[in-house]
Amino acid sequence: EVQLVESGGGLVQPGGSLRLSCAASGLAFNKYGMSWVRQAPGKGLEWVSDIYIGGTTTTYTPSVKGRFTISRDDAKSTLYLQMNSLKPEDTAVYYCRAGQYRGRGTQVTVSS
Repeated sequence: EVQLVESGGGLVQPGGSLRLSCAASGLAFNKYGMSWVRQAPGKGLEWVSDIYIGGTTTTYTPSVKGRFTISRDDAKSTLYLQMNSLKPEDTAVYYCRAGQYRGRGTQVTVSS
């Protein structure tokens, strides 16, 4: 059974940082390109970032470029998202995705 389990969310003030993790099991993690997506309250799913197989290529949606960094540790089957300079508009449930699989998400709330 494929499982993707996100963690690391929480409440943070504007300008703060969080590091999200996504622990994968039940799949050949190193053979998947991985993504982070998010869903803000009352809005649809929004793609945030991709990291390709091997980890050398990453892409970001313009609103997070320069503030977020995606990375992966294939030995640990874990995906990360380092989020700096957080803004209230980053408030959302963040999900990791591998192909057609998606985790249950972790809540990120940016508020003073």
